[in-house]
Amino acid sequence: MTWLFLSPPLSAFNEQEQAAFDRVTAFYGERAGKRMIAWRQLLTSVSHQQEWQKLEQVNRFFNQFTFLNDIEIWGENDYWATPSEFLGAAGGDCEDFTIAKYFSLRELGIDDQKLRLVYVKSLNLNQFHMVLAYYASPSEVPVLLDNLVPDIKPATERADLLPVYSFNGSQLWLMKQQGQGQLAGQSSRLKRWTNLRERFEAQTLARPVINLDQP
Repeated sequence: MTWLFLSPPLSAFNEQEQAAFDRVTAFYGERAGKRMIAWRQLLTSVSHQQEWQKLEQVNRFFNQFTFLNDIEIWGENDYWATPSEFLGAAGGDCEDFTIAKYFSLRELGIDDQKLRLVYVKSLNLNQFHMVLAYYASPSEVPVLLDNLVPDIKPATERADLLPVYSFNGSQLWLMKQQGQGQLAGQSSRLKRWTNLRERFEAQTLARPVINLDQP
């Protein structure tokens, strides 16, 4: 895998970032630590750019990773990895790509109300899929960040996706058509999201079944 950013010296880390780097390196290994450094450098390098540049850079960075099913990595049918776990494993499924992009853009200062994690039906793959939607304003058609398609496109240009429901940090929408939806509030569907946020805040890590860094 070729990283888009060179590793900065560790002195460039603040105390919290250094602790996260040490934790990921100790748990997953040296290569995982380098991926952590590349991620932190990405966030630093784009922090003063416009929102669209942040979207493009974050989308491009994470789309370098390998797609693998949860059962292959975590030994579970549906495990939602935190960004640190995703970086540690060096791969994940569509939820993991979307979650990593969401938390990265939130850290870059993009308002939660502009972002939604969207469950869709991929008509080409005939299976459920997850993408990240960005709304420049509430009335505009969102653009979609997707690990299957490298370019960020408006939802109206993704006829291959049928939206089902979406959510952000606190709310759930039942989707009626692309770019729109009815606010539904909290749902049992978000239990996995709540668990993910708790693990993210507690900075806990899970051990993958396979090690993608092995030759």
